[in-house]
Parts: sequence; C-alpha cells; structure tokens
Amino acid sequence: MKLATKEYEGKMQKSISAYQNELESIRVGRANPAVLNKITVDYYGVPTQINQMSEVKVTDARTIVISPWDATTLKSIERAITASDLGITPANDGKMLRLVFPQLTEERRKELSKQVSKMGEDAKVAIRNIRRDFNDKVKDMKKKSEMTEDEQKQSEKEIQDLTDKYIKDIDNVTTRKAKEIMDI
Repeated sequence: MKLATKEYEGKMQKSISAYQNELESIRVGRANPAVLNKITVDYYGVPTQINQMSEVKVTDARTIVISPWDATTLKSIERAITASDLGITPANDGKMLRLVFPQLTEERRKELSKQVSKMGEDAKVAIRNIRRDFNDKVKDMKKKSEMTEDEQKQSEKEIQDLTDKYIKDIDNVTTRKAKEIMDI
C-alpha cells in the first residue's frame, strides 16, 4: 500500500502561502495596507485588526490614511501603531490617522533583505519538516509490513520531488522580494 502525498503537498502549499503572507507585512518603502495586518487594537476587550474597525486607504505611493468608523477608537489605533514594530509614527488630525512611509535607506534595505532571506530559510525548514514527517510515516508503515520496500522507495522519491519543487518556489519568492526591496 503506497502512501498518498496529497495531504503532505497540501501542507507544503499552506507553508508557502503563510510565507508569502508574512512577506506582505514587510514594509518596503511604499504604502501597503498589508503592513497593518499584524497590528491589533483592543476594541471593547477584543483584539481587532485595524482594517476591521476602520477604512484603510492608500492615498499616494507613500501614504496610508486610516479613518475609524468609531471616532472613539482613534487614540487606541494610534497607540497600537506606535507600539508596533512598524517604525512609523502616525499623524492624528482628530478624525483620521495618516501614515507617511519614508524612503528606505540603503542600510535599512540590506537589513530587510537579510530578514527576507531568514524568513525564506524558516519556510524551507517547515517544508523539510513536512518531508521528514512523511518519511517517518513511510518507514513506520514499512516496519509494520504495510508497505513493500519498492513502495517505500517510490513514496520517498515522490515526497523528495515535491520538497525540491517547493524549496525552489520559496527561493523564487525570496529572490523576487529581495529584488523588490533593493530596487526601491
């Protein structure tokens, strides 16, 4: 009985998606509302994302405007953004917050590029861990005589091919993001 790789391929796809979502939150000098996704505000005792309690608009290449639907939350949104690792102090005009993204320095771009590379390595480790789990399961099945040696070798080859494919995808995504950061 050969072990199906579909379940493990799905896990690998989820790892890549998580990695890509994580990359979206990196500030690259342009206004991108995705940088606010990780920031939550205490809204009546419930941690709430900013985009669920206000209108978030990109007005130009370097500016995001946040207009809360409930004006009483303006100060808490401002505090949450200031306390986050975003590195931008919001300008509060009493009705909305304005986030102006400064031009990235060469040093900051290199730092972000290193951060992207590290995140890429972490994503590769996640893919390799999925491969390891699959191989452990295959070896266990072989040990229990639920699988022949040929089926074991074939299953291990299939998962290795998938692993190689997804590692290459991670490398491509990482390279694209690093190029985007350095070309700003």
